[in-house]
Amino acid sequence: MWAFLGFAAGFLPLLFTHVDTGELQREVPKLGNFPFFETQYAYLYLHIVTFFPVFALSFDRRVHYFRSWWALFPAIAVVGTLFIVWDVYFTHAGVWGFNERYLSGAFLWGLPVEEWLFFFTVPFACIFIYECLNYYVPWNPLINSERWITLGLLLVALVLAIVYREKIYSAITFLLLVWLLSLHLNFWASKRGPHVRSRFYMAYFVSCVPFVLVNGVLTGGFTEYPIVLYNNAENLGKRLGSIPLDDFGYSFLLLFGTVTLYEWIKNRKS
Repeated sequence: MWAFLGFAAGFLPLLFTHVDTGELQREVPKLGNFPFFETQYAYLYLHIVTFFPVFALSFDRRVHYFRSWWALFPAIAVVGTLFIVWDVYFTHAGVWGFNERYLSGAFLWGLPVEEWLFFFTVPFACIFIYECLNYYVPWNPLINSERWITLGLLLVALVLAIVYREKIYSAITFLLLVWLLSLHLNFWASKRGPHVRSRFYMAYFVSCVPFVLVNGVLTGGFTEYPIVLYNNAENLGKRLGSIPLDDFGYSFLLLFGTVTLYEWIKNRKS
């Protein structure tokens, strides 16, 4: 059943071809004001504060994050490529866009270079959190409830995909979550699968703290205008502060996909 559900969810997004040409929203709820980001290099500054502290800590004598880069970088490259294709299509279709007021001005395939960097710096930083928790929290508090959490997430994603099936950002995000979660349960049902899922859920929960700060800046919670502009006609239409709720599903999909491939690469070598 899960294999069929995953297969169907993977292809259903192809049916969504119509995009409501609504206006990209420039007025969003404000949480504060960071004058530092009122510059054309704002998005680039976000990458600097996200990447370099993690890079410096990668050589810590305990976690030794740098020793996992041989598996991490291929995982980031594969998953990031898929997300860039998605990003290019959504930008072209008007599902979201970018405010040039906060960009350096360099574009590739219609995306600012800062957006390309997003699919490297964010997984790089978040999987560092995952590895730190693996080292400093060796017990696995979610292992006994992992299956119920996974089934609950799968059910919620499926309901949201059905209810918001006419909104392309919501539909594709949550359908792909159904696909990934169901395939995970079906094809990675060994002891390793529950371990990876339960450890990831804990890491994702912790990563939501920096995610809210970084994405809060991107979506205009701490700047005069948003850096990333959304067409509310194609998402849930609900926000946590300035962050569209769909973004939490999007980031979960990006990070869970990267962790899955990362662990698979490591497991093949071992």
